[in-house]
Amino acid sequence: MHIMHFEIDKIEDWQTVADKIIPEIKHNILLLKGNLGAGKTTFTQVLVAKLDSKDEVSSPTYTIVNEYYTPQGIIYHFDLYRLKTIEEVFDIGMEEYLDHARLCIIEWPEIYEPELEGLPHHEIKIENVEGNRCVDFI
Repeated sequence: MHIMHFEIDKIEDWQTVADKIIPEIKHNILLLKGNLGAGKTTFTQVLVAKLDSKDEVSSPTYTIVNEYYTPQGIIYHFDLYRLKTIEEVFDIGMEEYLDHARLCIIEWPEIYEPELEGLPHHEIKIENVEGNRCVDFI
């Protein structure tokens, strides 16, 4: 398993992270893990723009899923924070999205992770460490 590590101390650093991660994305599922305010949505904004989408990226906290159009296909951006059971995840039709997306970015994926066992996916972990953010891409 290959891990890429990045240190973020200013907003512009997210651009570099996205530039280095994009060529490494081999699967259409990307899990984003980190505390509230860690930068998950900020990273998603940068990533989606770098993938040539003109759509405005916002947190899907209340809508649960947002769609962004790119020349290579649709990116779905999920926020599972408010979902309490795996049944709620199934109710939004998660499998259908996974089957038809160029990329599915899933914030707060922990409730759904057991279902992903055996499915190829990537993971980004963002941790706040002494005022900076440490980002690991797996």
